Amino acid sequence: MSGMITRILAALSLALICLALPASAQEITRIRGTVDRMEGPVYVIKSRDGTELKLTLTDNPLFVAIAPSTMADIKPGMFVGSAGMMQPDGTQKAIEVHIFPESMRGTGEGHYDWDLKPASKMTNGNVEQSVAGVDGPVLSVKYKDGEKKLVVTPETVVVTYVPGSKDEIKPGTKVFVAAKKQPDGTFQAPRITYGRDGAGPAF
Repeated sequence: MSGMITRILAALSLALICLALPASAQEITRIRGTVDRMEGPVYVIKSRDGTELKLTLTDNPLFVAIAPSTMADIKPGMFVGSAGMMQPDGTQKAIEVHIFPESMRGTGEGHYDWDLKPASKMTNGNVEQSVAGVDGPVLSVKYKDGEKKLVVTPETVVVTYVPGSKDEIKPGTKVFVAAKKQPDGTFQAPRITYGRDGAGPAF
C-alpha cells in the first residue's frame, strides 16, 4: 500500500474515532449535505435541514470517497460499521453498512448513539457470520462489549472507503464532514468524505 493511501486511511480512522465521541466533547459539528457551489476555496454546502453552510479545508486536506459495494463483498472476519434503528426484537435494522479496509480495523468499535436519524445507533465490529433472514441477510457483528445482529434489507446502502480527489468534488456531490465552527460562523475541516458513482453519505 502506498504512503498516500496509508496516510488517508490512518487519518480517516482517527476522524471516525473522534466522530464516535459526543460532538460537544470534541467541539465537532457533523455536516451532512450536498455541495451547492464553490466560491474560491470555500465549499458552500446545503445541509440536510436546508441550511446553507460555508466550509473551508485545512492545509493538505484529505479527500476520501465512498464507493458503492454490495453484500457479496462482506465476508466473515471483516470489520464493518452500520448505522441503523433498533427493533423490538433487539436486532438493528441497517440503514447503511460501511466496509472498512483491514488497516482501519477497530475504528469506532462498539454500539452507541448516532445522529443519522432520531434514536439511530451505530455499531462497529467484526462480522462473525451472515445468515439468511426474513427481511434480508442478518450479520452477526461482535465488538468488545457485546454483539448485535444487523438486518440488511434491500434498502440498506452498502459502501466502502477509497482514496479520493479534490477534482471529484462538484456541485451536487453528497458530502459528510466533521468540522469545527470558526469565529466568523464558517466551518473548517481537515477531511471531506464524499459520494462517488452514485454512492454517498446517508442523510
